[in-house]
Amino acid sequence: MVKIPEDVIEEIRSQVNIVDVVSQFVQLKQSGKNLFGLCPFHEERTPSFSVSEDKQIFHCFSCGRGGNVFKFLMELQNISFPEAVKKVAEMENISVDDKYFQGNANSQETAENSQQKQLIDLHEQSVKLYNHILTNTKMGQPALDYLHKRGVSDDTIAIYQLGYAPGQRLLKPFFDERKVDFQLLRKSGLFSEDQDGNLRDRFVDRVMYPIRNGSGQTIAFSGRLLTTDSDMPKYLNSPETEIFNKRKVLFNLDLARPNIRSKEPAILFEGFMDVITAYQAGIKSGIASMGTSLTEQQIYDIKRITHEVVISYDGDTPGQKAIKRAIDAFNEQKSSIEMKIISVPDGMDPDEFIRKKGADDFKQLIVHAQAPIEFELGFLKKQYNLDSEVDQSNYIAEALKLISHVDSGISRDLYLNRLADEFEVDKQLLQQQLAPLITQSTRVPEQQHVYHKQVQVVKQPKHFSLIEKAEMQLMNRMLHYHDVWLKVSNVSGFSFVDEQYQMLYLLAEGYFTKFDEYNVATFSNLISEDSLQSLLINIDMLELPDNPTDDEINSYLNILMHRAPVEEKLKKKRAELKQAVKIGDVDKQRTLTIEIVKLEQQKRMKQQV
Repeated sequence: MVKIPEDVIEEIRSQVNIVDVVSQFVQLKQSGKNLFGLCPFHEERTPSFSVSEDKQIFHCFSCGRGGNVFKFLMELQNISFPEAVKKVAEMENISVDDKYFQGNANSQETAENSQQKQLIDLHEQSVKLYNHILTNTKMGQPALDYLHKRGVSDDTIAIYQLGYAPGQRLLKPFFDERKVDFQLLRKSGLFSEDQDGNLRDRFVDRVMYPIRNGSGQTIAFSGRLLTTDSDMPKYLNSPETEIFNKRKVLFNLDLARPNIRSKEPAILFEGFMDVITAYQAGIKSGIASMGTSLTEQQIYDIKRITHEVVISYDGDTPGQKAIKRAIDAFNEQKSSIEMKIISVPDGMDPDEFIRKKGADDFKQLIVHAQAPIEFELGFLKKQYNLDSEVDQSNYIAEALKLISHVDSGISRDLYLNRLADEFEVDKQLLQQQLAPLITQSTRVPEQQHVYHKQVQVVKQPKHFSLIEKAEMQLMNRMLHYHDVWLKVSNVSGFSFVDEQYQMLYLLAEGYFTKFDEYNVATFSNLISEDSLQSLLINIDMLELPDNPTDDEINSYLNILMHRAPVEEKLKKKRAELKQAVKIGDVDKQRTLTIEIVKLEQQKRMKQQV
């Protein structure tokens, strides 16, 4: 592969705002100079992920990841640098010669990443085969008729790349013809293995729904049985593999994210067909969990991109129970998301309702969606026989517990009025029972009020030694102020103590031979080593006063050129003393102790200089 010229890389980077790219994956809020959100690389409850629009870099104060827009996509989507450059260019419709991306094998790419890409490629090929069978063959016609009967258009089939896995088991011969490695096929989840070690197509006579990750890559399938067979499950999902973990996947997130980011609420559905039918009807912010129980990771992924979710599960009893579990799951995570609930009438599921009543009626359900407390009170009421005085009393007691969690005093009062009127109970008596239940709230409004305060707490700097602190601050000054760079680089015999800082210094020398002004996002393109990139971002994120003084720079130089060597000698002598004590060498212990005392005296003298 031809190396992408540095000027081409910089031209692409300079035409893209990192905030626009990151905002597609992380919900960002302004706090001071920078924007903050929940880190996409690890789970956290307090925002510590920062994006600097001025510097065009990102940095997580918790996990330490950082870099420019290319690094963000590389880390998030597990892709190589050339692939990240290509994606960014495509986002801005920048034309780049294909020769730079041909044979896009990265020598630094790990075997694990390479295998993941091979597995994804197997799934992408399977998608094409299944879709071709569905749309262009006689054997796929029954499946196509089934989808058309359910109101799925040909355009929607194309968007979701729906397919059909026939009874003839064509996938294994398809890959055998292409001489795909047997062990790779075993790990793909696309096949089942018999006792003799033979592989057979896992999906047979099923309508195939591709499951994509957040980047739009196919990582698994869900197959819906086309014919009635009591011995087979109606739906069959891919097993968990190296690229697919159902607890971490939200169906349709890749297509829904742009619509959610444009301020549409995320609509959480129960099934694939609910999502697809809604999308076809123009409701394009729908997502679905891989099962009715939401996981922590799925909730976290929703929180990262939106503050509002509408839960729309089936209207039957199991669907209503699933809604209650979803509400509890969001509350257990102390989520700052604003929830609303759609109760689909007449026990219908959203797919059926949209097909029978139309998109406009479903949109009205969204407009009039209930607050969680409304749904929970209604759901609770169904658990009791309200003709019984005992059950009435139990219901009122449980309802008061729910009302006690309502943050607004006015809202609590309205619910008490309703409860008093419905059961002809004295409101004052209800207030007396409610009062001890109201505890210090930790629910959504408080979390939202302390959002920026929490960010500041996470930003607390790590503790560095005096020498490393001097190295960090001096490097920051040298990069940002050219007169400081000239002064330090002309000091005879100067070098940084730590090898990582010295390497950055040497790379910066090369950078300044090509660029007149310092730009951290541009400089980071010249650094291939992850640890050095992270160090550079940490250095650049230091908050230092403007306009460094001569005294400040001289202080750093004094520490690095005079005190640091003494510190290094002390460290070495103390290690030698420890070893002498261990082996019982008394004479050496005496000699080393004297040397350490002298070095300590030198250190104190250096501190006074």
